[in-house]
Amino acid sequence: MVKHGLKVTILGIAMSQPVAALATTAPGAKTASPADKFQVWRNEAVRVLAARADANSVATAAALSFTSSFAAPAAAPTALQLIARASDLAPESAPIGWLHLQLCATAPACDSRDAATVLRWVDADNAAAWLAELSTAQKDKDTVEVERVLADMARGTRFDLYYNQIMVMMFDALTGVRQQLPGGVVASDTARLTALAGVANAEIIPAFSSLIDACREAMPRSERREDCLRLAKIMQRGDTVIVQMVGFGMERRLIPADSKEAKSLAERRHLLEWRMSAAGKLDSSILPWTQSARTRTRLAAMRSRPREEDVCIALLREHRMPLEPQTIAPR
Repeated sequence: MVKHGLKVTILGIAMSQPVAALATTAPGAKTASPADKFQVWRNEAVRVLAARADANSVATAAALSFTSSFAAPAAAPTALQLIARASDLAPESAPIGWLHLQLCATAPACDSRDAATVLRWVDADNAAAWLAELSTAQKDKDTVEVERVLADMARGTRFDLYYNQIMVMMFDALTGVRQQLPGGVVASDTARLTALAGVANAEIIPAFSSLIDACREAMPRSERREDCLRLAKIMQRGDTVIVQMVGFGMERRLIPADSKEAKSLAERRHLLEWRMSAAGKLDSSILPWTQSARTRTRLAAMRSRPREEDVCIALLREHRMPLEPQTIAPR
């Protein structure tokens, strides 16, 4: 529920476009549904990318292949083989390590413990690397293990999903092979980024229910409560809006509703929501023939800024828009 209900795509409200825009039918050709054309394009992209020797291409092939596993579970083993190969090619890449962990955690027959251990070696300060282990402890009703994992998470300094980095990685990989893919499908920069946002939102963003439930059960003045509070504050500085929102929600449940802290928390959450909405409106108001240029501007911001909120701030500044809601002074 939390994973899908709070999820905010990298394109915000802005870059939503009809599915038909991702695949058009040439005059005189047999009519094929946009979904069928996209499936053909995706299968060919997986084939072409998987044949390359670089980790980013292989990881992108894995992500595109895994997407189809929701409709065809038989595709999951291929995706897992590809992401394992990408991890072997780039063992120090935290974004690829995170993608490996998420694909494995989602696949029913995959044991994610090894992938989680590798990611914690590569990026020891990222508290998110413990999520899969916490989920297992919650399912097993292992209270001692839940306490231990929460304590380890609270010792982190960041809570990152590597969203922008993975999006840019996949975009660049697809751009590099665009001449080898079917024409008229996901052809523009805007269509490519839109399609990848759907893939990323399905695969990069984990479920947070085990974390929320574990912290909801924290007793007053307990070590678990203190760990959850520390973790909530770390998440509020996370690299994605969904992580920040979960952090705000966790702290709100752990502090008095009428406290100064609660009021400050509500104000910071409102500011984040406002910035996302304002940045999204910049994209939704543009003319169709300027969309690709605006997409390239967004991508440039994503390359240099790992946090989603910072990308929104950069876009607002570029257009000389206010960074916070303008209040009207009382008369």
